[in-house]
Amino acid sequence: MKKKTYKVTGMSCAACAARIERVTKKLPGVAEANVNLATETLTVQVDSLDENTLKKAVEKAGYGLEKPQEKEDEGAKVRILKIRLIVSAIFAIIISYIAMSKMLHLPLPAMTNDVYVGALFVLLVPVVAINYRYYVAGYRSLLSGYPDMDSLIAVSTSAAILYGIYAAYRIFTGDVSYLKHLYLDSAAMILTLVTLGDYLEGKAKKKTSSAIKKLLNLVPPTAVLIDAITGEEKEVPASIIKKDDILIIKGGQKLPVDGVVINGKGIVNEAMLTGEALPVEKNIGDTVYAATVNTNGSFQYKATNVGSDTVLANIVRLVQEAQGSKAPIARLADKIAAVFVPVVMSLAVLAAIFWYCMGEPFPFVLQVFIAVLVVACPCAMGLATPTSIMVSMGKGAEHGILIKNAVALENACKIDTVVLDKTGTLTDGNPTVVDICPAGVDERTLLSQAAGAEKGSSHPLARAIMKAAEEYNVEVPRVSAFQAADSMGVEAIINGSIVRVGKPHWLEDNGVEIDKELSLKAENLAVMGKTVVFVASGKYCNGILAITDGIKSGTEEALRKLQNLNIATVMFTGDNEKAAGFVADKLGISQYCAELMPEEKSKELEILRTKGLTIAMVGDGINDAPALAAADVSIAIGSGTDIAMETADVVLLNSDLNDVAGAIALSRATMRNIKQNLFWAFAYNIIGIPIAMGVLHFWGGPLLNPVFAALAMSFSSVSVVSNALRLRSFSFQR
Repeated sequence: MKKKTYKVTGMSCAACAARIERVTKKLPGVAEANVNLATETLTVQVDSLDENTLKKAVEKAGYGLEKPQEKEDEGAKVRILKIRLIVSAIFAIIISYIAMSKMLHLPLPAMTNDVYVGALFVLLVPVVAINYRYYVAGYRSLLSGYPDMDSLIAVSTSAAILYGIYAAYRIFTGDVSYLKHLYLDSAAMILTLVTLGDYLEGKAKKKTSSAIKKLLNLVPPTAVLIDAITGEEKEVPASIIKKDDILIIKGGQKLPVDGVVINGKGIVNEAMLTGEALPVEKNIGDTVYAATVNTNGSFQYKATNVGSDTVLANIVRLVQEAQGSKAPIARLADKIAAVFVPVVMSLAVLAAIFWYCMGEPFPFVLQVFIAVLVVACPCAMGLATPTSIMVSMGKGAEHGILIKNAVALENACKIDTVVLDKTGTLTDGNPTVVDICPAGVDERTLLSQAAGAEKGSSHPLARAIMKAAEEYNVEVPRVSAFQAADSMGVEAIINGSIVRVGKPHWLEDNGVEIDKELSLKAENLAVMGKTVVFVASGKYCNGILAITDGIKSGTEEALRKLQNLNIATVMFTGDNEKAAGFVADKLGISQYCAELMPEEKSKELEILRTKGLTIAMVGDGINDAPALAAADVSIAIGSGTDIAMETADVVLLNSDLNDVAGAIALSRATMRNIKQNLFWAFAYNIIGIPIAMGVLHFWGGPLLNPVFAALAMSFSSVSVVSNALRLRSFSFQR
């Protein structure tokens, strides 16, 4: 199943988005289709699909489809809208002045009625011409059976213009009473105010992508390339760098692509990627990443990932995909939007018929009809969810919190329990051997056997043992066979004997005898929070190694922040009961599960879920994969280079446990914002449409002028986007 994203042109409201989704979902090979009004994108999940078929289907529906450019000029659309607004406003103001001059006795050159009417029509033409897209798109959608926001504008202003033409005919034939019912100024002002709303909305929406632009701007535009033939240095655009090119980076320069150092050394600031404030020394063989800064030194490196394959580009891609995803709460707005415009048109017709039957003159009936069409605003409903999600995802990415999709964003606000893995999450993930307790052999022999057996393992404890062997300058023996025993330990054949390193009961299950005194010593070490592993050769236990892993800096503060959010914490670990209890007591975690194998973690998590809890699992994204998959929201702690970027719902790029609370708080703020937007979008229409239909007038109140209806409609969508932009000021310091 492939996911593809396209740029959609010609959309104006949620009804447009709903229509495109319906059309594309019917195509063979399309499993899912999601249209995001705020990003103006269509994302499809397909098995196999001809792009021309997709494009023709979207174009037949009345819209355009194209591949998104890497760097789109977002300001171009806003600049065009600004020109349209200025031109429309100039002519609309003049036409309104002339139209009101007779009523308000405003100063105006003397002119006959014929010249007066002709001037209004001449001034209206530029306003209609420059806003022709409302008519093209509106009538195309109407004729295809799927009317949208443009259809409401096109029909309402067309009705006003057509009646104006009829009124002009009556004036030309001598009936001057129609001078008060031309409605040409209303048509001009409606088009102008709708354009004003589009312009303000466009400016506001442009701000929602500011975080993505900041990330993209981190990459330098040029790089210094070493010519493969001459060896000369030359400055080239970063965009032309290819894999295996050799680049040189000097002090103070940004890296344009990912790569491996092949000569020299530098001190690189990777804060933008890992959140680590202190620069990291880079030597030959070390990996370096695009957009990081070489603060000191000079080195050459070979490009490994370029363009869209760099770690930074992957982060940007994931954020953009997340911004375009749809939260479950958006389904309500989608369902309403699908039928909203036809219902509004029906209400406009019914209101017009009602007032006509009540004996009101045709100009009155027309005013009601136009006001109902213009006041309706599906745009606000369509923008209520995606704009908040766009801003929220961007804000999170800016802070190093990568939320993979809108479903995870919505689910995170419901979290009441956070399950945390111990090693590497609550602790530093850099364990160290602190006690070597031999039994029947010397320390060096014990460490040599353990290192030989663990040489083939990638477990953190194995790395600690290998590091200790290196520090003690112990020779690591050759191994003729190696096997890992599923989180219980490892075994290897060394010099013809089976050496096992692991948990005591696993060794005993394999016939190893463990001295009681050694077991007692192991228990005492475990009570001190140390992880103890037993080392056996053949049927005899040769001793134990005690390993410690310090509490990660900031862990206590992170747990306090979760507590402030009324979230319970649970610790899962494969470590022994006593070591787990020591860490839990030190951190104030009342509930924990120890000696768990990976598959047991997921079972324990399911037990918690049966109690009605909504759970987030926090781990490294690899060893905790089963538990992460079983959680309502999976949160991976690790840099952007980790495989967790592809597996977890949320990735904390800064490897900071404090960001768990930050992600949940951001989710809660976002969902509050979305609910506010949906409330005002629905409330606006629930209040505005009846007023436009003349409910207040029926009880002796005023009748809604179509111009004021257009003004209210325009600012309703602007207010929704503006409210979403408040998330840009969200503070992660809680």
